[in-house]
Amino acid sequence: MGRKVRCGRGPREENSLVMRKASFIYSVAAVAFTSIATLLLPHGSSAAMSAPGAQTVILRPTFAKDIAPILYKNCAGCHRAGEIAPMSLLTYEEARPWARAIREQVAQGTMPPWHVAAPRGTFSNDRRLSESERDTLIRWVDAGAPKGDPRDLPPPTKFTSGSEIGTPDVVLSMPSEFEVPASGTVPYQYFTVPTHFNEDKWVRAVEVRPGARSVVHHILVFCQEPGPPRPPGFVQVVPKMQAHGIAHAHGNGDAHATGHPRGPGALLGTTAPGTNAMIFEPGTAILVRKGATLVFQIHYTANGVVTGDRSSVGLIFAKRAPDLEIRNSAFVNAMFVIPAGARDQSVESAIQFEEDSHIWALFPHTHLRGKSWEYRLVYPDGRSETVLSVPKYDFNWQTYYVFARPLAVSKGTRLEATAHYDNSTGNRWNPDPSIDVRWGEQTWQEMQYSGITFTIDSQRRESARGGTAGR
Repeated sequence: MGRKVRCGRGPREENSLVMRKASFIYSVAAVAFTSIATLLLPHGSSAAMSAPGAQTVILRPTFAKDIAPILYKNCAGCHRAGEIAPMSLLTYEEARPWARAIREQVAQGTMPPWHVAAPRGTFSNDRRLSESERDTLIRWVDAGAPKGDPRDLPPPTKFTSGSEIGTPDVVLSMPSEFEVPASGTVPYQYFTVPTHFNEDKWVRAVEVRPGARSVVHHILVFCQEPGPPRPPGFVQVVPKMQAHGIAHAHGNGDAHATGHPRGPGALLGTTAPGTNAMIFEPGTAILVRKGATLVFQIHYTANGVVTGDRSSVGLIFAKRAPDLEIRNSAFVNAMFVIPAGARDQSVESAIQFEEDSHIWALFPHTHLRGKSWEYRLVYPDGRSETVLSVPKYDFNWQTYYVFARPLAVSKGTRLEATAHYDNSTGNRWNPDPSIDVRWGEQTWQEMQYSGITFTIDSQRRESARGGTAGR
């Protein structure tokens, strides 16, 4: 995982360019606000208001009555103090200066960011606005962005400062602060954090939080359990590699060369630009065994200033053992070459389930040259269906796509993943279209990585007998 840099640049220039790319999306919004360019869409006319269905159209929306509920529901998770967005939109005074930028982004479909074309309802975390919400925001700006009667404001959404999941039951942090240099390439760093749990814990919510967002690109938190590792639940068949539930190959394709002598363990949680905290459905939870140790894998990006970071993970425990044990894992293809100049190079990977299971979420990840993804299920009877298509992959918004209905996969079902890459001069963020590209940690290299959240049907009750947890 890494940040985008401009065409023709090499690895030594990543640090200065990465900060420009990190703010790319929001700079578009800022330009829209400060410019006096003609707005994209025309003002709603009285004739349009009298068209069929006009009774549902708000003629002159106000912030207090109509806009605040939309922002609270769709935008406040990022657009509030301490979160990833560069401005807060919780109050009229905060949102009003950005009115034209909001209109521009909403009209173009850039915000809220979502990159899957599947029908609404396919994914439980779909960020897209409804047509009604989109039109209301546009008409509000066209009407001069009126404030309205403050008495119409809905009750403010209650947020826990510094957390998406609420107040964690426990926060586990790096043992000490790590100093990120002002410049240069920083290899992936690994930090060991003991849990000191004296009993097995069932975790229903996980939130990985950077200590210094300006220099942390991504964090993966793994759980090393005492004793031998449990079977991963699937085998990788394309290419033949060890499943990441046992040993994680994210570093360089070698499952045993991750910078930690035992391998980092099973995946517990992640954070990256666009990735939200994980809150699991009632009756499901992740098992963290007594005496487990966490391993933080962190990708730092120097930004011109020496910066200290002490990142952490917050956990909320289930009140009782769940019916289903959630598993987080991953599979990759680290054996590819993307030729110089290739405009549409595909790279395949696939796993096969060893037991009847359900897939709850998928997480596609490539670097700067990644352009699209597709995931297919191939059942034992030969049937095949596409379950996730990301036609315009965006490196800046890396999303765990959570299925509204978990996908049932019988024993022997294959999950196939195809990533497409653009290593040509037509890719404006390509670091260097003149070179062949292989797997690697840093931004100018590439990955073909798929995160997966799943449950094994046979462990529905078996795992629930394995431990207890509570507040």
